[in-house]
Amino acid sequence: MREVLTELLDWWEQGHSVGVGTVVATFRSAPRPPGASMLVGPDGTAVGSVSGGCVEGAVYELAQEVLQSGSPALQRYGVSDDDAMAVGLTCGGILDVWVEQMSRETFPELDEVAADVRAGRPVAVATVIEHPDPAWLGRRMLVRPDQEPTGTLGSARVDAAVRDDALGQLALGHNATLGYGADGQRRGEGMRVFVWAFAPPPRMLVFGAIDFAAAVARVGSFLGYRVSVCDARPVFATHSRFPAADEVVVDWPHRYLAAEQEAGRIDGRTVITVLTHDPKFDVPLLEVALRLPEVGYVGAMGSRRTHEDRQERLSAVGVSTAELDRLRSPIGLDLGARTPEETAISIAAEFVAERWGGSGRPLAERQGRIHHSSEG
Repeated sequence: MREVLTELLDWWEQGHSVGVGTVVATFRSAPRPPGASMLVGPDGTAVGSVSGGCVEGAVYELAQEVLQSGSPALQRYGVSDDDAMAVGLTCGGILDVWVEQMSRETFPELDEVAADVRAGRPVAVATVIEHPDPAWLGRRMLVRPDQEPTGTLGSARVDAAVRDDALGQLALGHNATLGYGADGQRRGEGMRVFVWAFAPPPRMLVFGAIDFAAAVARVGSFLGYRVSVCDARPVFATHSRFPAADEVVVDWPHRYLAAEQEAGRIDGRTVITVLTHDPKFDVPLLEVALRLPEVGYVGAMGSRRTHEDRQERLSAVGVSTAELDRLRSPIGLDLGARTPEETAISIAAEFVAERWGGSGRPLAERQGRIHHSSEG
């Protein structure tokens, strides 16, 4: 929903009802992930996408029906590969799409959610999408860290179970459909709850204020990361040289990284790129980075000779073999990159593959599913 939140909020503020279709579960090679949403506005305008064009027409019609009836619906789209053209899902994947009406009456807290998302405050929206009792459908609860939930899904038992799980999804930054018994039993079936996990954007820390860093910052921003560029040299670490960065920091890299970790601003989604290839910066920085308990990716630029020298220096200060194995160096996938922009694509390709469990091989050489699961 994040990608259509601005348009949704505009209609909501004007007092309109909006049909909202959201992917809540995917199977096989589904084109859009859970959380992707499409709006049908009061004037019939369609905004967003749930399938990259495959089943938008069917979801559009269902959304119009939901707007007329006021009753939400959960619909599955997709059949076998041989018959996929019959329903328009040409990829052969399967989507579960939840379609509901959103308005000031049905979702009075939408402006609070939008404010949290804009401010980068974590918030999860849990919605009942399947239940034996139709009266439970569409019930909603907002979950924030260190706060009591807003709203209820139907019982204290359900609320407690979903709150715990929604906080876990927020920590991962993943949207998900969760299954429970009809009253929130951990072992049971009958109720499904979809959790939109509006976590703050993942962070990219770019160390080294060089021309390659400017290209990496642009690619990171394009991919939705909050980008910080850090260098100890104030003459190079300037906002004018890195306009795509959310912040440019003048500090010793290892000191800045340690402070960010101490402040709790590093997590398992964080990408760290070390582009300085200067031992006086790299060694103390990587000594900190490779010992972080949670980090998504650590890569360092340099030639084969630089890499070997760096490993020797890190070993000399006590970095273990297991810790060194976390380092991606020389940084990036083998794309034959030459320019800063091409190199940035190479680096991004590697950390995207790291995040989702991709092989980095051409898809034409692989068999089986194209999309990897969110667990990587």
